[in-house]
Amino acid sequence: MDGPGPLGDFLQARRARLRPEDVGLRDFGSRRRVAGLRREELAQLAGVSVSYYARLEQGMSRGASAEVLDAIARALRLDDHERGHLDRLAGAARRTPRARRPRPEKLHDETRDLLRTVDAPALVLGRRSDVLAWNALGHALLGGHLEFHAPEDPARRPNTSRMLFLDPHCRELYADWKRKIRAVVGSLRIAVGKYPEDPLLAELIGELTMKSPEFVALWGDHRVRPCDAESYELRHPVVGSVRLTQQTLSIARSPDQSLIVCTTPAGSPDEQALALLRQVAYMS
Repeated sequence: MDGPGPLGDFLQARRARLRPEDVGLRDFGSRRRVAGLRREELAQLAGVSVSYYARLEQGMSRGASAEVLDAIARALRLDDHERGHLDRLAGAARRTPRARRPRPEKLHDETRDLLRTVDAPALVLGRRSDVLAWNALGHALLGGHLEFHAPEDPARRPNTSRMLFLDPHCRELYADWKRKIRAVVGSLRIAVGKYPEDPLLAELIGELTMKSPEFVALWGDHRVRPCDAESYELRHPVVGSVRLTQQTLSIARSPDQSLIVCTTPAGSPDEQALALLRQVAYMS
């Protein structure tokens, strides 16, 4: 194994985030050579031996029990999302990697019917943040500079993560672009934990690492946070400023996919802006 692996990387990043005073330890002013807690301090807090914790962080131990993971999670003060991520990484570390040829993600007819009935900007994302489909208003709002039928071809599918980091149009679309990309990276971290053997997901991470210094900085933080519901201001080239909430909904028929719906308050100027965009979208 080269390097500590995803589990070790995550543990190191979370350990570096904590200071001695955060966990009730005294810092006697000695010069610290590491950011955050030392391994022996974290091991002491978790009630495990230093050598065992070191092996876990270095990727040399794959058999951590649920009790040990519980203790480490408490010592690192992980929230629920981070604890779930820790469990997924530990589970993946126990498995023997198997080479699998990825299959193109498909959209079920029921999901396409659901998307057609949504009277708001909406799109369906796959597990790698590929756009599997969007309705006319979702396309006009978030990807009007791209071909509407592009999601139908797996080789040409837009990818929202790639778009947000590498597409100048999407970068200009979000007034607070930095907050949006932080949310995207948090979701990608969860995806990597769920699908550690997905080569196409690994290729996406590799491409963003090579092409975007902003991605590299955020990826190194190991942030874990799902994009459930967030409000953003968009600076749309057709209808101007519009503030909306992007909500992520699970799809029972396809648990690896999600429905993203953009909503605005009733009677607001933002709703009027979407009504104008709807007219433009259906005229084109």
